[in-house]
Amino acid sequence: MKIATYNVNGISARLPVLLRWLAEAQPDVVCLQELKAPQEKFPLKEIQDAGYHAIWHGQKSWNGVAILSRSADIKEVRRGLPGDEEDVQSRYIEAMVNDVLIACLYLPNGNPAPGPKFDYKLDWFRRFTTHAQMLWEEDIPVVLCGDYNVIPTALDAYKAERWVDDALFRPETVEAFNKLMQQGWTDAIRKLYPYEVIYTFFDYFRDAYGRNAGLRIDHFLLSPHLNKRLLAGGVYHDVRGWEKSSDHAPVWIEVKD
Repeated sequence: MKIATYNVNGISARLPVLLRWLAEAQPDVVCLQELKAPQEKFPLKEIQDAGYHAIWHGQKSWNGVAILSRSADIKEVRRGLPGDEEDVQSRYIEAMVNDVLIACLYLPNGNPAPGPKFDYKLDWFRRFTTHAQMLWEEDIPVVLCGDYNVIPTALDAYKAERWVDDALFRPETVEAFNKLMQQGWTDAIRKLYPYEVIYTFFDYFRDAYGRNAGLRIDHFLLSPHLNKRLLAGGVYHDVRGWEKSSDHAPVWIEVKD
């Protein structure tokens, strides 16, 4: 089963790119982030015509997450991260697909930091870590994937020293990510490529993509059940260079059925 995650940076604007990539890559399951579309504006017909089932959690102008499945049914488990009833941002959706629990997340950016947005990021991270622990204890195959807006280590950023004061790489953010990892999750891409420079995000400015001046902020965290079944993975780097593409590239893993 091939599982992919892709921050599309606006599904309406990027729909031709998304559909082209789906046709070429044919992932079995796709987690999308940053739909930037209200619930009723999700392009369901186009997604279905491409051969995919879909569930989504939209929001006008901002955020938004979705899970697509090419063959297996999607059984929605949860939409919205528990722990704060007043949080209305659409950043989390969870479903069972082919006996795997798929958690699709769009963790807050947090800039400028310090400040209220950074406080929200850290609070969201704490809530997510609490929920992840509950999923871990269910002892089932789980993948936590999406745009984490976290640079885990200096290897994951071009000229990492320039990011030390950014919300994606501040010590509090890295500490929160490490606390999550200490539950026992496996960073799938780093397991496959422990020492390689791999980026998933390239800013639109200063020819970042052309210079390979990127960040690795889109991650797959696997429970032990899937860690044992991990076969391959990587980044669809070329997609970032397509016309009118997102500033993220799709990331994928393949696990044994």
